[in-house]
Amino acid sequence: MDKKLKKIEVIDLFSGIGGLTYGLRKSGLSVLAGLDNDESCAYAYEKNNGAKFIPADISEFDFKELNKIYSKGSVRVLVGCAPCQPFSSHAFKLHKDKHDNRWNLLDHFVRGIKVIKPDIVSMENVRGVTKTDVFKNFVKELEKLGYKVHWKVVYAPNYGVPQNRSRLILLASKLGKISIPKETHTKDKYITVGDIIRELPKIDAGEISKQDYLHKAKKLTPINQRRIEQSKPGGTWRDWNKTLLPNCYKKDSGQTYTSVYGRMIWNGVSPTITTQFTSYGSGRFGHPEQNRALSIREGALLQTFPINYDFGDFPAIKISRHIGNAVPPQLGFVIGKQIKKHIEIYGK
Repeated sequence: MDKKLKKIEVIDLFSGIGGLTYGLRKSGLSVLAGLDNDESCAYAYEKNNGAKFIPADISEFDFKELNKIYSKGSVRVLVGCAPCQPFSSHAFKLHKDKHDNRWNLLDHFVRGIKVIKPDIVSMENVRGVTKTDVFKNFVKELEKLGYKVHWKVVYAPNYGVPQNRSRLILLASKLGKISIPKETHTKDKYITVGDIIRELPKIDAGEISKQDYLHKAKKLTPINQRRIEQSKPGGTWRDWNKTLLPNCYKKDSGQTYTSVYGRMIWNGVSPTITTQFTSYGSGRFGHPEQNRALSIREGALLQTFPINYDFGDFPAIKISRHIGNAVPPQLGFVIGKQIKKHIEIYGK
């Protein structure tokens, strides 16, 4: 990088355990701190990223405190992925609960931008957020503040994330016109489930690998054990004996619902890794050939966390939630490279 360029410094709002932070750091950016209201994320965030974790509720946070963290004269970058549950397609269909406090987290993000006045803003979220008034207002406020804004819903496998996952990436800059990162992978070069987890030791449902305490799979109920034994890679519940069907699938209304109780395929991408990825009945999380759901380690690897990422000594359900809520580090990496490239062009 040009020696005349100012130091680039990043603060990560809604940081969780640091998926986005890790990717940004890997791209060469200096991340100073992450802020999140879940204090259980502090261990993994600080242990793996060498950055300060600030336990705080963003709705009550005084952003002037972050101004004290940035160095004088640095290029300031503010990034974040607001909790996305209220913006998911599932939530939209069910209730569109505008009284959910998470709906206005983007408004608090704007409040932070007004106080910190970063040179660059980045936001990653589910695609459903783009249909909301709160997102439209977020973009409008950024433009009013003098930012050039570019956003796009991207398909994660095009950026090296082995999941059937579409995400919003937004970049905004006061330095000049900024664009979304170019795709890094074509369909014939997608990273697959097999590329990521095929070589892991074989385990059964309810078993823990002797080599890796996170390579453990949930125990299955007897009926789910029979269901997965009859499940084909890439298939649906239609492959089962009718005696195994849940009642909801016997009704006409359930005939098209095929997004749960499925097996993944080796040469394709996985489903979106959610907080429930270790549960066979919560999505298409069946292992391609072993009779079990994904292990915690497999979910972490499919989220693109490195094998040596330390998630801490927490109950399995909490680690799974931490992993499922995270931004895939690989997405953070491509966003970071784009920010770096932009500053090399426009930064002085």
